[in-house]
Amino acid sequence: MLTISVGRPPGGPVHTPSVPDRRRWAGLVVISVAVSLIIVDSTIVNVAIPSIVADLDIGSTLVQWVQESYTLVFAALLLVFGSLADRYGRRRLLTIGVSVFVVASVLAAIAPTGDLLVAARILQGLGGAMVLPTTLSLVNATFTGRERGIAFAVWGSTIGGMVAVGPLLGGWLTTDFSWRWAFGINVPLGIAIVVGAFLTVRDSRDAAHAGGTDVVGAVLSVLTSASLVFGLIEGRTYGWWTPAERFRVGDWAWPADTSPIPFAFALTIVAGIAFVAWSRRRQRSGRSTLIALDLFRIGSFRNGSIAALIVSLGEFGIVLSLPLWLQNVLGYSALQTGFVLLALAIGSFVASGFAATAGQRIGPLPIVRIGIAAEIVGVAAIGFVVSADTPWWAVVPCLFVYGFGVGLATAQLTGVVLQDVPVERSGEASGAQSTARQIGSALGIAVLGTVLFTSTGGLLQQRLEDAGTPSGVASRVSDAVVTSSGGAIAGLRERDAATADVAATAFSDGTRAAAWSAAGFLVLGLAATLRLRRPDPTPDEQPTARSAASPV
Repeated sequence: MLTISVGRPPGGPVHTPSVPDRRRWAGLVVISVAVSLIIVDSTIVNVAIPSIVADLDIGSTLVQWVQESYTLVFAALLLVFGSLADRYGRRRLLTIGVSVFVVASVLAAIAPTGDLLVAARILQGLGGAMVLPTTLSLVNATFTGRERGIAFAVWGSTIGGMVAVGPLLGGWLTTDFSWRWAFGINVPLGIAIVVGAFLTVRDSRDAAHAGGTDVVGAVLSVLTSASLVFGLIEGRTYGWWTPAERFRVGDWAWPADTSPIPFAFALTIVAGIAFVAWSRRRQRSGRSTLIALDLFRIGSFRNGSIAALIVSLGEFGIVLSLPLWLQNVLGYSALQTGFVLLALAIGSFVASGFAATAGQRIGPLPIVRIGIAAEIVGVAAIGFVVSADTPWWAVVPCLFVYGFGVGLATAQLTGVVLQDVPVERSGEASGAQSTARQIGSALGIAVLGTVLFTSTGGLLQQRLEDAGTPSGVASRVSDAVVTSSGGAIAGLRERDAATADVAATAFSDGTRAAAWSAAGFLVLGLAATLRLRRPDPTPDEQPTARSAASPV
């Protein structure tokens, strides 16, 4: 039986319809398109990055921030907006989030500098953080029984497919028009989503958790995520311990003889501990918290969230390095790169059909494990085939297998994580598990981006020096290749073909290191799923609420 609350003020009565909403499947389409909007945008930029670098003249660190500013704000605020959606209305927050996202997309499309583009991406992350947890909680609140499994499969397959459709769309827009249209395309889509949401999606909220917002918890959560990702991204710029470059904000310069990076990591630890302590204190006093820690008493939610974080770390980190390698080393255009990455989308869509049939026979948990195993095989194979002269047909099968795994694992893991969560807690839970995934994505881009650029820079300088190039010249060439994210290789080919070949090989080796690192994290994620259990058999119309503290 469907149980949702409709259009009531916080603390008001809960309306429970006796029959399912007839618009629910049309609403699922709108919800899936909303997910597509934010997922496509997070991947569409990957292919456009080389054009953005050339047009706005930005360095490799700022390149990572163009990616990370979106993901970081996204991850930091998912908990906040997942909780607010439960309190003030999920459809309301969905439409507000899409509207903010559209405005930010316009600002990104007209950004004249890299710094302003990063600012627009931050605003996009704010809007995206409103959208993702609300779509999850709307699906969880609107569908029950077998319908919920189908709905989660549609939702997850959309994410898996859009991860690769984004690069293809971005490649076409960047090649035939401009990288700015990669952001401008969001405007008509956003308008259609807002209109469709009001027509087909029934609003719902959670009266039991409609208390005040945990502002202190929100601040501590943001500090924890922001300081961690800042340290991972900026470590190679400012030095992991000894200052490599002085950190400046305007006229102010970092005064200590130690790099700011250790202090950033210290802040991560302190803020994280304070967040947990603060949340436990508020919960004991009966006040609302950003995330109810009692959710982690649910074994499937706790262990599934850990697995989701680790898997996401390996899943999306490789998406940064692969387009850079395809364009700057192999010389493909943005559109050609998009076509190569289309293999990932095809694999994901094939997986959705496989999951729909196999899931009924063997259950979601084995599907998750098969999916992660396929991801490991695919991304490790990429590491084996990467070189300075790899043909496109050698990469495509690897991406297909990888995409097949993403398509299997994404939706089914979400269902496993939320399988025992009471429906009225779905916003909190979906925000928390989405946060785990997004933190994993942010860490993946930061860690694997650092592996890519550090490996490339070190290998290139060493090989040039071994070939007799003076140390100063080798250092300048290495810095130019790393700072341009590989874009300088094309210029080197015109002036010094031998040096360009060494640079292309070093960048390929850096990409290989990133791929194998991603495979390693996915192995850890697969190991984490061993602590998950299969759900107990339930009737088609399963109860919509269970005790959050029930043993698992």
